[in-house]
Amino acid sequence: MITGSEMAVIDENAAAMGVPRKQLMESSGHAVARAVREVADADASVRVVAGRGNNGGDAFVAVRFLDGFDVTTSLLGRPDTITTEIARENWAALADGEYRTDAVRDSAAFDLGDPDIVVDAMLGTGIRGDLREPERTAAAAINDSDATVVSVDVPSGLNAETGELAETAVEADRVVTFHDTKPGLDALDADVTVADIGIPAAAERFVERGDLMRLDDRDPGSHKGQNGEVLVIGGGPYAGAPALSAKAALRAGADLVRVACPMVVGRELQGFGEDLIVRPYQGKQLEPRQVGFLLQMARHHDAVVIGPGLGDAEETLEAVEGILSGYSGTAVVDADALARVPQVDTDADLICTPHQGEFAKMGGRVSDDWEERANFVERFAADLGQVVLVKGAYDVVSDGETTRVNRTGNAGMTVGGTGDVLAGITGALAATQDPLDAAAMAAYANGRAGDRAFEERNNGLVATDLHDEIPEVLWTDRGGEA
Repeated sequence: MITGSEMAVIDENAAAMGVPRKQLMESSGHAVARAVREVADADASVRVVAGRGNNGGDAFVAVRFLDGFDVTTSLLGRPDTITTEIARENWAALADGEYRTDAVRDSAAFDLGDPDIVVDAMLGTGIRGDLREPERTAAAAINDSDATVVSVDVPSGLNAETGELAETAVEADRVVTFHDTKPGLDALDADVTVADIGIPAAAERFVERGDLMRLDDRDPGSHKGQNGEVLVIGGGPYAGAPALSAKAALRAGADLVRVACPMVVGRELQGFGEDLIVRPYQGKQLEPRQVGFLLQMARHHDAVVIGPGLGDAEETLEAVEGILSGYSGTAVVDADALARVPQVDTDADLICTPHQGEFAKMGGRVSDDWEERANFVERFAADLGQVVLVKGAYDVVSDGETTRVNRTGNAGMTVGGTGDVLAGITGALAATQDPLDAAAMAAYANGRAGDRAFEERNNGLVATDLHDEIPEVLWTDRGGEA
């Protein structure tokens, strides 16, 4: 089962892999036409009631495969308001082929007639709540008719995220859904067919630009802090690492990023950028005596990144264990801090970001073969009960049930600091997203930023080159037409 928003991600990932949406729509329309032919008599009349999105576009394609029937297509709205290019093209194909069509500009003008079959293609998987006009009037007419109702993907009025069915929803006799079943379909008194429309399994396995569609556009009325506050706990032997993470978190959309670090590091960190809010504490390194102070600070943040530049002193690792055991939010664990994760009893949601060497020290098995490594990571994540992102030529992300593989990145990113950038991106995304999704998107964004930097710097790229590329990847490289 897959939700409507997850299906949108997969569609865009398929397009990124060379399977265009136009091809998928052609397959979807063909599947709808097959379903109509299975329930229709040879001389049946068919009324297609279509919306202005891709759900309607699927039905426009279906019409071309129903030439043996008496078909009329009604568009709910003006043709010039059809929302996607591929749906517009398929509407134009009906006009060019002189198929019988009409545009319903006012709900009062809608007349269903007395068809044998109704194709409900008004609203797809992105709709929430009760139907509005003119769909509400059309749905009522469809439900009052004696026609056999075939719904495209989901009945209009079914929330494909929750499975909730609006009181005004279309009552379907048959549903043709695509790629996988959707929430709520199994509860319908309807015959549900799942049609294979040619989406490759790789569109679900590999992280691609479609995954970035999970990032909502920022509310124009949002206030400071609403889009994520991140705390980076790092520094000690190294000052650059926490700065790299913190600046990456800012570039990845976090509103506020604070860095908790030893006082001697704090003076250096402040020089890395005016945007960093530094919260120094006494001492040269993280020690158990700072745990209470840091836990209190962490509880006021949406996500914590712990590990960059901390070092591996025994006292530092004891403090890491104390922080993780006392924290119940979302934490990205990186670098030396990873060593204590396997033995920590925590209520926190962790995202662990080891490279293969660190993964082996945690108790995981390593392999140069990405498919074998994916199996190892999945089993390890299941035993750990946390999200694990193992960095490599192919990054593997798993929560023990769902496993994703990221292929962005290049050999130039073996330079030090790119992992700190990844930790920061992950922290920013984890402040607003599910941990598994945040880790997958961060792996993609970090690698893609590295690829963009590599185009200019080649093997001379450095980790700071990635910072300026992160916004371009997250906010410009996202998926295309919905």
